[in-house]
Amino acid sequence: MAQKEVAEAGKLYVVPTPVGNLDDMTVRAVNVLKAVDTILAEDTRTSAVLMKHFGIETKMQSHHKFNEHETAAPIVQRLLAGEKIALVSDAGTPAISDPGFLLVRECRRCGVPVECLPGATAFVPALVDSGLPCDKFCFEGFLPQKKGRATRLSELAEEPRTIVFYESPMRLAKTLQQLAEAFGPEREASVSREISKLHETTHWGTLEELAAYFSENEPRGEIVLIVEGKKEDKKTEKKDKYAHFKTNKNPIL
Repeated sequence: MAQKEVAEAGKLYVVPTPVGNLDDMTVRAVNVLKAVDTILAEDTRTSAVLMKHFGIETKMQSHHKFNEHETAAPIVQRLLAGEKIALVSDAGTPAISDPGFLLVRECRRCGVPVECLPGATAFVPALVDSGLPCDKFCFEGFLPQKKGRATRLSELAEEPRTIVFYESPMRLAKTLQQLAEAFGPEREASVSREISKLHETTHWGTLEELAAYFSENEPRGEIVLIVEGKKEDKKTEKKDKYAHFKTNKNPIL
């Protein structure tokens, strides 16, 4: 079925790849990657390992955050000419804190069909595993590194939904400390690392507890940080059940 779909001319396929465990690769994703003319890869060396594992011999081309502004338009022209192209990132779903948004936007602007396959992304299992409400959540991704960071933290402190962050292991402890200062030390959170891999772990606790732990225990691998949203103030004025009679100008006597 995938072979027949890809036979349609001029289409961009956004293809998720495993975030760790290769068994998470879907049959449909493999079929699409085998059938397209070109695979755009965030890092061709990283993706080459995946392609070899699944016997995918389609030619690859680099498409990453340092060249996507220049390459998006030429790629769209190739798509308009009938080429079938797939986009992959190093792991997970392209455009989710990875290159891809600019190309998809350009395709939509120029009328090129885009199809995003369902598949792996790191934050979903981390969110579910956190034990925090996941019926409503806010995906924040990576915080600004310098300019606007303090302002953004201040804004997010009022966010009532569960918040999802991506962070590097080197910056995790500092980020947890800053979150504790901005959100309050007792705000609940979880830190998941190496999702779906052999050494996958999740730590739960308050922001203060997690900041203290990771200050002493430097993590490794990809990090997903889930933080509880701001709780509603439960203090409400006691309702006077006789208020209606006190304010009624024409009481019935």
